[in-house]
Amino acid sequence: MVKRYANMALIYAIIAMGFGVFYREFTKFSHFTGQTNLSMMHTHYFLLGMFFFLILMLVEKVFSFSDQNTGKILFAYQFGLNITGLGFFMRGMTQVRGTELSRGMDASISGIAGIGHIFLGVCIMLLLWKIKRRAA
Repeated sequence: MVKRYANMALIYAIIAMGFGVFYREFTKFSHFTGQTNLSMMHTHYFLLGMFFFLILMLVEKVFSFSDQNTGKILFAYQFGLNITGLGFFMRGMTQVRGTELSRGMDASISGIAGIGHIFLGVCIMLLLWKIKRRAA
């Protein structure tokens, strides 16, 4: 599992850098100078992607907490992270393009990001519980 966590950290680092470049170049190309949620994708993927899996890698080396259910939790975690990223992407694109959203569409985009955050929160708690049980 240690190698799997290292591989996931590398993948999310690449994704984070890609979104950072996309944010910078897309806003520059669009002559956009305001605040946009596209900037949050870069940091979210670095922290909740790369750093998260690097920390899991270190914790796995110390406590060997992973079991057969850990893969399911990590799948749900990654689903939540990418759903959150989708919400940020959709919100950011509408901000840069200046798209006027209906109240329903605005709420839908917020809901997408919210659902992703819920998945992230639940999965983090489940992983912390696994680590706590193994550390005790």
